[in-house]
Order: sequence, then structure tokens, then C-alpha cells
Amino acid sequence: MNNSRIASHDIYGIEKWGKDLVVVLGNGEIGLKNPLNPEAPAISLPEILRDLEDRGVHVPMLLRVSSYLENEIRHINECFAEAITRVGYDGAYRGVFPIKVNQQAQVIDRIVEFGKPYNYGLEAGSKPELVIALAHRLAKESLIVCNGIKDAEFITLAILSRKIGFNTVIVLESPKEADTVIQVVKELGVEPMLGVRVKLTNQISGKWEKSSGDRSAFGMKTDQLVTVIDKLRDAGLLHCLKLQHSHLGSQVPDVNDVRRAVSEACRFYTELTKEGVPLTHLDLGGGLGVDYTGEKSATESSINYTMREYCTNVVETVQYAMDAAGIDHPDLVTESGRAVVATSSMLIFNVLEATLYDAQTAPDAKGDDHHLISDLLAITDYISTDRLQECWNDASFYRNELRALFHRGYIDLRQMARAEQIYLHLMARIKQHAAFDNIAVSDEQMTHLADIYHCNFSLFQSLPDVWAIDQLHPMVPLQMLNQRPDRRAVLSDITCDSDGKVDRFILADGISHSLPVHTLPQDETYYMGVFFVGAYQETLGDLHNLFGDTNVVTIDLRADGGFDLLHEQEGDTISEVLSYVEFDPQACVAEFRKMVDEAISTGALKSKDRKTLMGAYRDSINGYTYYE
Repeated sequence: MNNSRIASHDIYGIEKWGKDLVVVLGNGEIGLKNPLNPEAPAISLPEILRDLEDRGVHVPMLLRVSSYLENEIRHINECFAEAITRVGYDGAYRGVFPIKVNQQAQVIDRIVEFGKPYNYGLEAGSKPELVIALAHRLAKESLIVCNGIKDAEFITLAILSRKIGFNTVIVLESPKEADTVIQVVKELGVEPMLGVRVKLTNQISGKWEKSSGDRSAFGMKTDQLVTVIDKLRDAGLLHCLKLQHSHLGSQVPDVNDVRRAVSEACRFYTELTKEGVPLTHLDLGGGLGVDYTGEKSATESSINYTMREYCTNVVETVQYAMDAAGIDHPDLVTESGRAVVATSSMLIFNVLEATLYDAQTAPDAKGDDHHLISDLLAITDYISTDRLQECWNDASFYRNELRALFHRGYIDLRQMARAEQIYLHLMARIKQHAAFDNIAVSDEQMTHLADIYHCNFSLFQSLPDVWAIDQLHPMVPLQMLNQRPDRRAVLSDITCDSDGKVDRFILADGISHSLPVHTLPQDETYYMGVFFVGAYQETLGDLHNLFGDTNVVTIDLRADGGFDLLHEQEGDTISEVLSYVEFDPQACVAEFRKMVDEAISTGALKSKDRKTLMGAYRDSINGYTYYE
């Protein structure tokens, strides 16, 4: 099949990773489907952006789709409910959302709202997160699970919150923490609801393997666990110990790892029960992964199971273990944050300009050309399908030799510039031949040929995991997908840091170091979308180059194919960002004004220019940190 006839969206693998949420419309634009109303027509994402632009909301922006968040909360709860009914499990499911995965108020508020019908709760790993949890009216049977290292203040607040109706569980992380709890309980005279975090020995595969196993950061070893049980028994508090917490790992790619870890957690549960611990809840922590690549395989950025399979495996494994031990089925708790919130957010930005690594024309030969320039130019005479590799090799050799001569001063700047243009023209010809004749060009070669598309976002602020741990997110142009991409590019952000680029992309046939893109259109904005960024990215971003938070928009997809704007949060101004790094914006204005007035006094600046210069400074300090 001729490459030019292949649909553009097939290249990006949207059908594989899009989860029937992200689709390609007939006009080549990315569309968003409403999972809560499957019969509703998909709405064009570029059309949403145009509407928001008319309202004064500009890219770059983080776009949250409330319907996607509601769908995932409904999906995990319904999958557990179905599994419980199907296998005849006697306990209930009581999921909690780990606030650390996305601490933004608009996200937490909606998770609480959508989770109420399912008694869905929250997990807090710090005092600020507990404060957030306690500011929400949860359903009567919802849990607040408190993890992490806790001081007396944290423990006091958690215990006292039970007096106003919260089911707040303090998960003990160490014998020392148990001592603190015992002391606080004596002072308050109020009984807590307690849990213990047990360190499992099973280690998962994948990127987050170090978050599991007996070298993981949190949880108690068996000897510590026995010590805590004895401490609680001696203090008369063993009856308060109701929950066992065992973290399976993060982004678990292989469902068999889930089975093994759950089985080991059950062994501890049955042994604790034999010790007289009146456990009622088994918390299996996080681990439920997201299939970022759509590969459906046990690889770092994928998973080899569905939500339904995960839930069934958990329920069946616990049921078998408890039945074998003759123990009542516990209520099941999971802390699935990534799977719940990742799909609900996408980062949208525009491409500002491109640095192209080819040239459509080559300069003519000159009589005084260095012979290597003539040799380089002569390659144009023998470019053909059967000699592409030879042409590539020759062009690379001559270009490198000419660069060496330039470095040693044997050819001048203009000669070197002509050589580079000839080389880029040769690369364009090679790419054209390869595309027309459907000849595979290696990913390594394509990386050398890839253009740089300069984009209006900060990698460090909005996609920190992409920079720090090579996390993969689906990235795709939002329009022109009914046209074959004619270029390959890496994406560079707006910062002045060479690390501010994306050079690993999810395609239908695997991971590539360049992204198929289109020649930038002259008459419209070329948008890029990064999908499934709702987990961690919003809270881990930094202020590299003092680029602040982007504009944030939350929408809800309507049944008629339209959308409603639920919330808008303007991105950080320069003034706000300066205050984050301990500058006083007003003091900056005052100091700049002094320098302007001094320049007028010395005659370096005319008085009439003072207003313009001060206005420009004030406009900047009150403006958006990104390109406008």
C-alpha cells in the first residue's frame, strides 16, 4: 500500500490508546466522545479551543473534562460491584482517591461529588491533605485513610474528626508511630480507628518496581508488625485495629503481579486475624495502571489487563484466601489514583515556529568551491531509490569533513553555510524518495532528520514526568489528521533549557524518537494535545524559567454533543510567579521606576518615553508568563 494513502490517525495509534474517548472526526480534527452519553456525537477539540479563545481563554491550557473523571469513578466502582456480585463475595468495596495524585480543588471537589453514590473516600498522606479531606462532606460510609509519617498534631486531628462523623483511619507506619498514637489516645480519651501498613516481599515489574517489595520506603516488616500488635494489646487498643494496608506498587503492568501481591497480603491478613486482631478492611493500595500506549502489554507505559479483569482478580484472590482460612470476607479498599484521574486532563498548546532540517533548493555550484562542496553537491545527481543508503553515507561524510575544515579555518562562514544548505537539500530529497517508495528509514536516521517544532509550553511546569522519568503520554496534532503528515519533528518548549524537549512519542507501530507532523499552516494555529496528564503532572510541576501554571479550564460534555464551561482558572501572572520565589512585585516596579528616573536625569532617556517604558514594565509584570 502506498504510504500516502494511509489515514493519518492510524500513524498515531489513536484507536489503540484513545479508549473511545479520543477519536478522529471526518474533517481531520480530534474529537472528544462523551462516555456518559455514548450516542452523543463527538465534539471537535479545536472547535472547543476556538470557542474558548472567543471567551478570552488562550492556550497553553490544561483542559479538564469532568465527564471523563465521572466515568472513571463510576467504572471502577461498578467493576468492583460486578465482580463482588458475580463471585458471591460478602464484603463491600470502599475505594479512596489519593489526594497526592492530583491535589487541585476542582478535581477533588468533583471526585467527592461523583463518588458519593459509591461511598468513595479520600486518602491523605500529609497534614495539608488531611485538612483538604476534612473540608469535604463525604458519604456516610466513606473512608479517609491517613498514610505517611504522622506527628501528634496529625494524629490528634484524625482521631477527633471521628467525633463529627468521619471514618478516619490512622494507618500505623512504624512502632514509633504506634507509641505516638497511644500517647495521644491517652490524652484525648477518644478511641481511634487504626490500620497497619505491611511491607510485602513481592516486587512488581515496570518503571515503578522500587515502590514495591521489601526495600520499598513505607510499611512494616514482620518483626515490627508483631511489635506493634503487642504494643496495642498492652495499651488496650487492639480492638481499634480494623484495617490492613499493603501497597501493591505503582502502575503495575502485569496482572499476574497483582494476583501474587494480593495473595501475599491475604496471608498477612489471615495471620493477623489469628493473632486476635479484629480486622474488617483490607486496603490493597495503588497499582491499577493506565495503558498510555494502547499496547495492552506488560510494559512500562502499558498494562496487560482491563479494569474489569483487575477487579475480578482482586475479589477472587481475596475470596479464595479468606474461605480457605475460614475468615469473614473483609471490605476491600484500593487507592487507585492514576487510573481514576489520568484520562480526565489534557495539555493543549500551539506550535510557534519550526526549525527545519531540510531545504527545498540547493545553491548552484561556484568555480571557487572547495572540492568537498562540489562532491556534496554531486550527490544530487545519483539520488535514487536503490542508492539511498549510499547517498546518506556520502552526505554525512562530506558534511562532517567540511565542518572539520571550518573549525580549523580552511573554509569561511559563507562556504560553510552553502555546504549546510546543500546537505539539508539532500536530506529533503532522501526523505521524499523514502516516503514515495515506502522505504523504511531507521528511527536513528529519522532523529537526525527531524525538525524542531517550538511550542508554547514549559515541559518542567506541565509535563514534569516526561522530563524526569521519561514518562510517555499520547501526543498528537489536533487537526489535519485527514492529511498524511509530511514532516517529522521533536517538540521543544518555550524555556531556554536544552532539556526542555520531547523526543519520545507513542505511535501505532511503537515508540519513536520523532513525531509525524504537518508543515505548519499559514492561516491557522497548529495545535498539539498531550493526553492522560491528570495524574501527578499538575502537582509536580516546577517554576523553571519562572513559567507558571497554565490557564486551566474544566468542561462538561453535553448529551447533545456540545459542552458547558464549568470553571476557568487563569494561569499565573508574572507578578504571582515572582512572589513564589520571594520577590516583591511592587518593590520591583519601584526599583525599575527609580532607574528610569535616573536615566532621565542623566539624559539617557527622554521624559516623554517614561510613560511608555513604565507601561511596558507594568503590562509585563501583570501578564501571562507564556507567549501571547
